[in-house]
Amino acid sequence: MSGVAATIKVMPADADTDLNALKEAIKAAIPASGKLNGEIIEEPIAFGLKALMVTVIVEDDEGGIEPVEDALNEIPEAESVSVINLDRI
Repeated sequence: MSGVAATIKVMPADADTDLNALKEAIKAAIPASGKLNGEIIEEPIAFGLKALMVTVIVEDDEGGIEPVEDALNEIPEAESVSVINLDRI
């Protein structure tokens, strides 16, 4: 079975959110069905606000990325979570 690399954009609750703490929360929240691929990258948005770009590897089966999305949406410091890219690997 092949895998899928999903790039996920996590928007913090506000510009004052501690991004290092949010990165650690993201790492801890990723379920066993997913694997963090590389570093979590900070992407400037506007007015000091930065999004976190997370790449996760999951199996290419039905609903493969949904458990990861659901887990990241449960992080209180994360305002929104959206999958912006999916690639088969």
